[in-house]
Amino acid sequence: MGQNTRFDSVIVRLGGEIGIKSEWTRREYEKLLLKNIRNTLNHFGVAYHKIIHKRGRIYVETSNAKQVANTLTRVFGISSVSPAKHTSSDMKTIVQTTLSLARATLKKRSSFAVRCHRVGQHTYSSMGVCKTVGEQILTRFKDKDLRVDLTNPEATINVEVRDDEAYVFSEALQGGGGFPVGSQGKVICLLSGGIDSPVACWLAMKRGCTIVPVYFDNSPLTDDVSKAKALDIARKLFEWSIGYPRRVYIVPHGKNLQTFVKDAPRKLTCLLCKRMMYRIAERIAQEEKAEGIVTGEAIGEQASQTITNLKVLNEATRSYPVHRPLLGFDKNETEAVGRKIGTFEISTRKAKGCTAAPDKPATKAKLEDVKKAEANLNIEKMVQESINEAQTMTV
Repeated sequence: MGQNTRFDSVIVRLGGEIGIKSEWTRREYEKLLLKNIRNTLNHFGVAYHKIIHKRGRIYVETSNAKQVANTLTRVFGISSVSPAKHTSSDMKTIVQTTLSLARATLKKRSSFAVRCHRVGQHTYSSMGVCKTVGEQILTRFKDKDLRVDLTNPEATINVEVRDDEAYVFSEALQGGGGFPVGSQGKVICLLSGGIDSPVACWLAMKRGCTIVPVYFDNSPLTDDVSKAKALDIARKLFEWSIGYPRRVYIVPHGKNLQTFVKDAPRKLTCLLCKRMMYRIAERIAQEEKAEGIVTGEAIGEQASQTITNLKVLNEATRSYPVHRPLLGFDKNETEAVGRKIGTFEISTRKAKGCTAAPDKPATKAKLEDVKKAEANLNIEKMVQESINEAQTMTV
């Protein structure tokens, strides 16, 4: 790329849902998004000169445009970002800048299109920009044997004109979308070392929630690898919420499981385990002043997650809703998101599975049977001991 088109800016496009909010809400979301952008760039040590906020757009002036753009793809509330060359809205200057970008971008015998987005009053139209720039590219680069394809071009030269300024770019990197983290309340997330729960956590953050992961340590019925995986996953998830607490609760749960195996019907072990997790999570939610509990459960994914058993699980909570972002996902859909966000590789590391799981778990448990089994146990004491022995870790 020629020196004249060295990218010096990043165009940040806001998530589509932000734009349809009321004026007050939109301003608040944009203000929060600006804060999250600054925190993220500063955290990762990515240098920038200035952040410019205009209605519906944020522009970052930087000599590290590609690094800034890649970093900001992990900030929720952003639909896409583009490394760009900042120039004036003068047509001659726009043409010169686009020609320099075309020289570096367009390959021989390739197809291209020119797109223009324009805000403000100008002596030309958006279509006029596309026509003029396209003609100049074809004339100037005859040796490349280029052709125009407005339907499915191999490359696109984009011009964004806003009042007396313009930005020229050739790619858009997809952002996280959703709402800025911090725009919604705090949720307690049941986080295992598996594939599903990290994706559920990520989806809650995408909707603007801050998360407090809770890991239930089943030792000695599992190994230390499971705990290490969960903590690594938490670190990866927190990369999407820079500037917010990175605290994880670790709750000893192995003793509870051993009690269920020893003193309750074996087919109910997993349901009793999950109901205990819900109760403990509810207590943590009270301490954290959270708004709900998030789990990675999906209908039919496991024996404890049949639609009948989910109803039995729900009954264990009293004051907080249980949110299940993956309720209708199949495994392939969940894995695809896990790969996208960087947790799948960690989740699939080999670890010892929980040895408390019964060979024939109940798939259509009756609530009265579960409550009868719990009546023979000191559930409140088990919950309190788990809370007392829980630890928090900043990752």
